[in-house]
Amino acid sequence: MKHLIILFSFLFVFTGEVAVCKEQLTPEQEKYMAWAKNLWDSLDKQHGKIKLLDGVASLDVPKGFYYLNPGDSEKVLAEVWGNPPGSATGLLGMLFPAEQTPFDKGSWAVTIGYEEDGYVKDEDADKIDYQDMLSQMKADTQEASKERIRKGYEAIELVGWAAEPFYDSNAHKLHWAKEIKFGDQPENTLNYNIRILGRKGVLVLNFIAGMDQKAMIDTKLNDVLALADFDQGSRYADFDPDIDKVAAYGIGALVAGKVIAKTGMLAAALIFLKKFGVLIFIAAAVFIKKLLKRKEATPAE
Repeated sequence: MKHLIILFSFLFVFTGEVAVCKEQLTPEQEKYMAWAKNLWDSLDKQHGKIKLLDGVASLDVPKGFYYLNPGDSEKVLAEVWGNPPGSATGLLGMLFPAEQTPFDKGSWAVTIGYEEDGYVKDEDADKIDYQDMLSQMKADTQEASKERIRKGYEAIELVGWAAEPFYDSNAHKLHWAKEIKFGDQPENTLNYNIRILGRKGVLVLNFIAGMDQKAMIDTKLNDVLALADFDQGSRYADFDPDIDKVAAYGIGALVAGKVIAKTGMLAAALIFLKKFGVLIFIAAAVFIKKLLKRKEATPAE
């Protein structure tokens, strides 16, 4: 996408502030800035109580975040971050930290999805050998990498756990993180996952971030864990063995990503690769953020 490869030679930094000489803007740069501003203004940035699925699950989005619906999520994934059209298909939306726009170099987000495969039994959660599982996942990733290379994509390597899987048996929430390397990319990808177990399925939350953002994301993890949950009647404790379906897999399969293909490691990582393979080289992201904030603060300008 040509919007994402424009070089902003008119930028320079002094004492942490970005200064811009308006007369240095080329027609193409002005076109890009107008496109970015229009897209940002078109996004419906939501807070508060948000129904994800009618009577099934909700978000309680605090002021420190904003939520984008599936349509706006598609705009970000495809138009801003350069993923293929339809990347948001199946998503229930995305979460962003309030202090960032999708145009920022260091931006990160959380995709939200749902898989209704049944009630996932968790009695084996504390018996899983995650190091043994990691060895098998690495082998599976090597095989997947061969197929990626044949299709013209970069090689992929599962480096290891960035955070070993942890299951909260009281809240029925599972989270873990993987470090993934794509080809010769200088920065490895952070594949941080959250799964929230419900009566009939699982809420699927995936962070889109780089490895250098892990420490920051660790500080936000509890906030993200707290803002998504199932509604009364659809919670894990509401399971009725007489009428409800039991999933054909358990906690271990959720971590291994063998059954949830749409939101498993490889699918999610493709989105991450696009973002950090393209957007991270755009030095103008800081300028865009400041411009947009200034426009919002002083619309008369």
